[in-house]
Amino acid sequence: MEQDAQLVQQCLQGDGSAWEELVRRHTRRIFNICYRFTGNRTEAEDLSQEVFLRVFRTLGSYRSAHGGFATWMTSVTRNLLIDHYRRTRRDRITDSLDDAMPVVENKQSSARRPDELALLRELSSQIQAGLIKLSPELREAVILRDLQQLDYAEIQQVLSVPEGTVKSRINRGRIELARILQQMGVGPS
Repeated sequence: MEQDAQLVQQCLQGDGSAWEELVRRHTRRIFNICYRFTGNRTEAEDLSQEVFLRVFRTLGSYRSAHGGFATWMTSVTRNLLIDHYRRTRRDRITDSLDDAMPVVENKQSSARRPDELALLRELSSQIQAGLIKLSPELREAVILRDLQQLDYAEIQQVLSVPEGTVKSRINRGRIELARILQQMGVGPS
């Protein structure tokens, strides 16, 4: 991600097009993290914008020697999500999963039949409903590993916990998600 570090330097020198390129390169990933954490498209869009505002304000604190820009940005996102989670804890009791819109992460092939697309959307919706039921620490570990494909070292850096804790949370999160999905009637009985 040397290109990201170069873009950061250009941004710090006032190059607006470099900032636009950074936003373009990372918007989808940041939105997906926010969406998978909240389960609400509108909330995820708002949080994504907050992430980019925070990143813009703190861009000068990024040091490429300490890791990749994407990992640093994921840490900023995680911190914002934790703040958001703490602020909205009381509100979540009455939240409804009806607001959750299914998102299929992979680009959909035009060769897929409508019934296949409907099944993919339904599965994505069920997985999202299952993720929402996980504790925040298990949810973020599963999202970062299985949906964002970060490696253990990157997750360790983002979560600021030992690698053993990362692996344990991912394992417990996967087991719990599988149990939840089975209770929902998804997968093998």
